[in-house]
Amino acid sequence: MIVRIMGEGQVKLADEHFVELNALDDELLDEMESGDEEGFRRTLGALLDAVRRLGTPLPDDALEPSELILPAPDSSLEEVREMLTGDGLLPG
Repeated sequence: MIVRIMGEGQVKLADEHFVELNALDDELLDEMESGDEEGFRRTLGALLDAVRRLGTPLPDDALEPSELILPAPDSSLEEVREMLTGDGLLPG
């Protein structure tokens, strides 16, 4: 799966990593629903760090269709809320 982190680029991730990433996504969704800005910032950072750690960056000149787009690290809770459809950032 190709994942884009807004403002950074694209990363290729193996499907086997989605269990770990979905756990962070669920935590992030809970924090968003409760309005926990501090927890949201911490968990968003952890999610993005996990994608960077587990994935393989694509070259800057590569332009693959992204199956998933994650917010930039400095995105606000409200900006991310607007990106969501209610199911979290990662596909089920």
